[in-house]
Amino acid sequence: MSLLQKHLAQSQAYSGIRQIGADPFAVRFDAVLSPTEAQLEGRRVILLGTNNYLGLTFDHDCVEASVEAVRRWGTGTTGSRIANGSFGGHVTMEKELARFYGRKHAMVFTTGYQANLGVLSALAGRGDHLILDADSHASIYDGARLGHAEVIRFRHNDPDDLYKRLRRLRDVPGDKLIVVEGIYSMMGDTAPLKEIVEVKRQTGAYLLVDEAHSMGVLGERGRGLAEQADVEGDVDFIVGTFSKSLGAIGGFCVSDADDFDILRVVSRPYMFTASLPPAVVASTLKALDLAETDRELRPRLQANAQRLYDGLNALGFTTGPKVSPIVAVVMPDMATALGMWNALLAGGVYLNLALPPATPDNRPLLRTSVSAAHTPEQIDEVLSVFEFVGRQLGALPRVSQRASG
Repeated sequence: MSLLQKHLAQSQAYSGIRQIGADPFAVRFDAVLSPTEAQLEGRRVILLGTNNYLGLTFDHDCVEASVEAVRRWGTGTTGSRIANGSFGGHVTMEKELARFYGRKHAMVFTTGYQANLGVLSALAGRGDHLILDADSHASIYDGARLGHAEVIRFRHNDPDDLYKRLRRLRDVPGDKLIVVEGIYSMMGDTAPLKEIVEVKRQTGAYLLVDEAHSMGVLGERGRGLAEQADVEGDVDFIVGTFSKSLGAIGGFCVSDADDFDILRVVSRPYMFTASLPPAVVASTLKALDLAETDRELRPRLQANAQRLYDGLNALGFTTGPKVSPIVAVVMPDMATALGMWNALLAGGVYLNLALPPATPDNRPLLRTSVSAAHTPEQIDEVLSVFEFVGRQLGALPRVSQRASG
């Protein structure tokens, strides 16, 4: 008997998906041509599922900074910072992140997933309590398991339910850490952060906000939801990633907490993972500067997101509750979701197929992520393909508001 026999049910489900058409989990591009276009099996496709919010992956200055770093520092660090020491770029990156967020301390990880794993497992251990939004990312749940804290879930974006659960812990020993996200990665909705901060104040808990999908997107300077909601002083820890708006890879945590640097010797994912290569650090530093200083990027991103969101709703599709760069289209069932995804790809639109149990309420989704680099013409082309495919597969009414208006 194979060790993998335990995954037989998942294997059979995966085989069923592949039999319907293209494999959504094994797309291999011939070439990525720009932040918004790629070549797939000789065909041009619009990229609408890459989280490349500011479109900086091909920015000239970011690329040149990366190339220069490779020439000067080589291709990698070959070990963790604890074992092999820090490069100058690592230290500069942490100083710049602290400055950007107006915090005393910053710590850089090799991936965003690793940041949640390392920070949560170090902040909350046995005898402590992690109070998580039910729709939290997998990395948050995995970080909670690694630290062995008690995990308590509250209803998604429900401050009243959060308050009730914290009140029950009022006389229970151990620290209480609330964890929410700036923008939730499946539906694109934001946390009611002002209300959650009020619950934190009333109950004496700590608060961590994962700004992975909101950094560079929300706030006057792009610092995320905490900045936009004007509650940065009430957020104890912010984690995020370089793989969305900053177009690279890596993760971080910033805070004003005393003794912050102890995390470097108690966070096992930080201690035992090779540090970011110099080329990634260099491009990320340049991208961070652009995210802060280029005042045209966020308005362009928001305009593109609004155009797609309004267009899909006018056609008759069901989307998330509010506009954000993540625009999720809710599918009625698995068969429709698979059929739509395959037909959209054939029509030149690449996006993400999100399936239960990884989705809220176990609903299959077609998940799009808009970029500031998309043109209005590309958004309109996407809408045309959505309309054609939706009508062809019976996922749309016969006459849409958009068509009749």
